[in-house]
Amino acid sequence: MKPNTPFLISGYYSPEFFCDREQETRAILEALHKGCNVTLIAPRRMGKTGLIRHAFYRLKEQQPDIDTFYLDIYSTQSLGDFVRLFASTVLGQLDSASQKALSRISKFVRSCRPVFTFDELTGVPKVTIDDVAPAEKENTLKEIFEYLGSSEKRCYVAIDEFQQIVEYPEKGVEALLRSYIQFLPNVNFIFAGSKQHQMQEMFISSKRPFYQSMQPLTIGPIQRDEYASFATGHFAEHNVKLHQEVFNSIYEKYEGHTWYVQCLLNRLYGYDRNVDMELVSYATEQILSEYSYMYADLLKTYSFGQVRLLKAIAREGCVKEVLAGEFISRHRLRATSSVSASLKKLLDNELIYQTPCGYIICDRFMSEWLWKQPF
Repeated sequence: MKPNTPFLISGYYSPEFFCDREQETRAILEALHKGCNVTLIAPRRMGKTGLIRHAFYRLKEQQPDIDTFYLDIYSTQSLGDFVRLFASTVLGQLDSASQKALSRISKFVRSCRPVFTFDELTGVPKVTIDDVAPAEKENTLKEIFEYLGSSEKRCYVAIDEFQQIVEYPEKGVEALLRSYIQFLPNVNFIFAGSKQHQMQEMFISSKRPFYQSMQPLTIGPIQRDEYASFATGHFAEHNVKLHQEVFNSIYEKYEGHTWYVQCLLNRLYGYDRNVDMELVSYATEQILSEYSYMYADLLKTYSFGQVRLLKAIAREGCVKEVLAGEFISRHRLRATSSVSASLKKLLDNELIYQTPCGYIICDRFMSEWLWKQPF
């Protein structure tokens, strides 16, 4: 079913609803066609998932017989979680005939008992692994990779939020994955992540297993003029005016951060009326109001000092030196050691992140909401 708005804030539909990223898409396709794996780094909600889906769409256009797989491991907490998600994403998807799929899965996956169900419409088997014995996690993972490698099809696998594997309690997960991946000539990978420091350390440090094994790609905001043309064009098709200067104000306010621009455009498109700055302000207030209870509840889980630091960063938008005496004094924060501890906590929990220009609040709407609060 075609979306009722071109300004999608989740998922991917088609190139018609995808803005620009032509250079980045071309870089991914060229790397994969050469047999290279790709490391894709971008802040959260900058559009890396949409870019991956778009690249896979283009790949399928060029090579209809390939198979593409996408898994987001952000919520996984262990190697066992990873294995279960990987299994449900891959197993059963490489064979058109159900019986053939069952036979091949049974041949390769012997360390645990997969649970088979069938899609009522397509007949394609769905495979889940409810429980993996701790002693069998590595064997099961190896069997899934062997299943992929045994296919006659060309396969492309995207693992999003790949830095999450660093948090697993098991030791040596990076080396384990590297040992399996390097022997799959018919499979290429995209490893995407939002924690820039961790991702760079994983793939650039000579001490890590994935050292120089990927082609790196970092993405930032979509170019403003390209984005403006996309947005104003879609509004015009809906017989609604969105002047470029109004779009520019939205783009600059959120520094081109894709999800926040898209979210506001999505709301404005739904009003079905010409867009001016007054309507933009109204839409923004509606969004902040809807999130306000969630933000307030979130802050209750943080200390007074941590909330004060968040508020101070929100007030300035971007802070180059959080531990500078002038910044601490201006916002009446506590001792430098206390601010340093708060900074670490907020960074670890991804409420703030460090850009080349300084520290900012990750959630741009939360930053706006904080700026408006009286505390």
